[in-house]
Amino acid sequence: MALKIRLARGGAKKRPFYSIVIADARSPRDGRFIEKIGTYNPMLPREHEQRIILNAERAKHWLSVGAQPTDRVVLFLANAGLVEKPAVRETPKKSAPKAKAQERLKAEAAAAAAAAEG
Repeated sequence: MALKIRLARGGAKKRPFYSIVIADARSPRDGRFIEKIGTYNPMLPREHEQRIILNAERAKHWLSVGAQPTDRVVLFLANAGLVEKPAVRETPKKSAPKAKAQERLKAEAAAAAAAAEG
């Protein structure tokens, strides 16, 4: 049985509230779960202490048993110091400005610098 540590949505329409649960990977998002190990309230400000509540002891246990956290839950666990922070992916070079646009930006920067000096 493949286990996941994931978010189960609750709350009202346009007022989300999530439970951090251990569930079988095949069960639906808000369906049956094995254990609830915390909560996440995205409506609260980032620095609020009640935004993420996590039972670290139970999370460690389930990680040791082989439960795989989802991308969002990995961030919560990393901030709690239970797992490594995931590597930040670089933006693709394809989306970078092309040569002419870079030349224009350099020219604008040079003009702004000249105006600031003069």
